Amino acid sequence: MAIPFGTLHKAAFLGRPNRFLLRCALEESGEEVEVHLADPGRLRELLFPGAPVWLRRSDNPRRRTQWSAVLGQDPHTKNLVSLQSVLVNDLVHRALAQGALDEFGQWPLLRSEYTRASSRWDFLLGSPQGKQLLLEVKSVTLVEDQVALFPDAVTARGRRHVLELASLQQLGEFETAVLFVAQRSDALRFAPQEAIDPAFSEALRFAFNQGVKVYARSCQVSLEKIVLGHPLPVCLTKEGEYDTGCVSPD
Repeated sequence: MAIPFGTLHKAAFLGRPNRFLLRCALEESGEEVEVHLADPGRLRELLFPGAPVWLRRSDNPRRRTQWSAVLGQDPHTKNLVSLQSVLVNDLVHRALAQGALDEFGQWPLLRSEYTRASSRWDFLLGSPQGKQLLLEVKSVTLVEDQVALFPDAVTARGRRHVLELASLQQLGEFETAVLFVAQRSDALRFAPQEAIDPAFSEALRFAFNQGVKVYARSCQVSLEKIVLGHPLPVCLTKEGEYDTGCVSPD
C-alpha cells in the first residue's frame, strides 16, 4: 500500500513555536515560512536547528499556513522519516480494505472511526462467525539502535486506549488489537519506550496479558512516497527483567 507525496521542497528547520507549527527556511530561496506539523510528538531527534525537512505547498486559501511538513531525516542513519502521523491510518485502511494484512486476514473491515460509549476506535473489523475486533493504530517515528519505540512523549491518551482495550477484551464483547506503524525503514523490532513513559509501557504489557493482540510494522519511505512495510517482532519484556525473547506475540 503506497501513498505518494507529490512535489516536495527541501528546507532547513529553524524553530517550533508550538506543537503543530514550525519555522523553516526554504533551500531554494532562503525564504522563512510557517509550516503545519501534523505530529504532536517531541521529535527532538529529527527537529533541531538546521535539520533538513521536506515540505509540501498547499494552495488552499482557507489554511493558516501554505506549507505542511512531510519528511524529516535521521541525522545518524540518514533514513527519511514521515512527519505525518495521520498517514498510518490511511495506509492501514487501504491495506485492510484489500485484505492485505496477514495479521487480520480473517477479519474484514467493517468501518473506520467506530465510536463506542465515549471512545472512538480507528477500525472495527468483523469475522464470518459474527465476532468483532477493535483495532487501534499508533504512529511511530522514534528509532534507537534499530528498535522502533513508542511513545516519544508521555501519552495519557495512549495509556487510556490500551487499558480500555484490555477491559473490552476481558468482557468478551470484542476481540482487540493495537498496531504500531514505524514511519521509517530502519526498524528491526518494536518495543514500548520505558524511559519516556513507563506508565504506558506497563499498560501495554497489562493489555497484552489480558489478551489484547500487539502488532508492529515498518514503512518504506522515499522522497516520492510512503509504503506500508513488513511486520516487526514485538518486544514487551521490561528492561532488566528475565529475557523471555523478542517475538511477535501471536
